[in-house]
Amino acid sequence: MTEPHLHAARPELVRRLKRADGHLRHVIEMIEGGKPCASIAVHPQAVERAAAAAKRTLIHDHIDHCLGRGGEDDRAAPRAMAKLL
Repeated sequence: MTEPHLHAARPELVRRLKRADGHLRHVIEMIEGGKPCASIAVHPQAVERAAAAAKRTLIHDHIDHCLGRGGEDDRAAPRAMAKLL
């Protein structure tokens, strides 16, 4: 069994994911509360930006700390990460 990976960017990643979660919860509350569509429409972009920032943080952490350790993973990992971009 492999050891769990502790991400160097873990605190920042968790903070960014919590921000996305907060924005998404707010959108849900607005929809359930019957807020006008025009008021709700601007908020999904905040969810997307927060999720994209978390994704970038995770990818940068992976590039910085996981790639280049040798072995067969050296060729497969960059290809797998490129698919996520």
